[in-house]
Amino acid sequence: MAKIEICSEITGSVWKILVKEGDEVEEDDALMILESMKMEIALESTADGVVRKILVNEGDQIASGDVACVIEE
Repeated sequence: MAKIEICSEITGSVWKILVKEGDEVEEDDALMILESMKMEIALESTADGVVRKILVNEGDQIASGDVACVIEE
């Protein structure tokens, strides 16, 4: 099974996490909401799979390119 790292495309804060470890997700499902410059941006799954690890918490700062979670296909 392939592990896919889901990375932030922006620098901002983790406003809300919408999934938990063990959840099944489909490609393009919103995993969490990031906030940057008063805009809310969804971080979406890039593949179908199971959320194996969430590496951030609500309120954390995240930089562009940081891994936010890992999905296993």
